[in-house]
Amino acid sequence: MSDGVITAESRFPVSETIDRLAAAATQAGLLEFARIDHAQGARDVHLELRPTELLIFGHPRGGTPLMLDSQQAGIDLPFKALCWEDEDGRVWLSWNDAGWLAHRHQLSEANAPAVRAIADGMSGLALSAAGSASR
Repeated sequence: MSDGVITAESRFPVSETIDRLAAAATQAGLLEFARIDHAQGARDVHLELRPTELLIFGHPRGGTPLMLDSQQAGIDLPFKALCWEDEDGRVWLSWNDAGWLAHRHQLSEANAPAVRAIADGMSGLALSAAGSASR
């Protein structure tokens, strides 16, 4: 995890995994800001890309305190999760590690409890959506 990305294999197709994550996030009180279908974008310009979808979600209550500490953290917020199919047809769900983001943006120790809560919440949502354990 030196690159700050956590990845878990999903038991579900890409679109279903993203749907499951969006539903879990909404149920947890988070907001869905955007969904991007990169494969559709590729098709729109006559290129081929295996299924790849991005979900952008979060809540100002969680992200704003981090941006008040380091406004540049806004480049990584709200949270994103990328679901993608590899060349073998296996589906993966990837997201940024909140601890890595805290380190990247040099967040103060005062935000450590919030960062841990975000990390735990994101892992719980993602692993539930994927029906798997992280790698």
